[in-house]
Amino acid sequence: MPWVKEEDCVGCGTCVEECPVDAISMENEKAHIDMDFCIRCGTCHDVCPEEAVRHDSEKIPIEIEANMEYTNRLMRNFKTKEEKREFLGRMIKHFNKEKAVAEKTLERVKMLKDQM
Repeated sequence: MPWVKEEDCVGCGTCVEECPVDAISMENEKAHIDMDFCIRCGTCHDVCPEEAVRHDSEKIPIEIEANMEYTNRLMRNFKTKEEKREFLGRMIKHFNKEKAVAEKTLERVKMLKDQM
């Protein structure tokens, strides 16, 4: 999914004009993509003269760090080593569930694509 790297966006509005579903608007002189309406066509990537519209794969390290910060913040609530280990076990289950949802969704999307 696309996202806008705000520090690179100069607010030219090209992506707003070219978006075929009007999913992009200007907020505080920066492009903003409404992901509820974005159809992931890639037009915004192609037309941005500043390459401010980025691919979501670039956010993987950022999202991993956010997950770790979240985990570490919650872990501060536990005092003993055993409590922390039990908590981390629950976090592993949580992230495994997220992984399973993503994998099963991918399977179904691939099946849908194969039916086309």
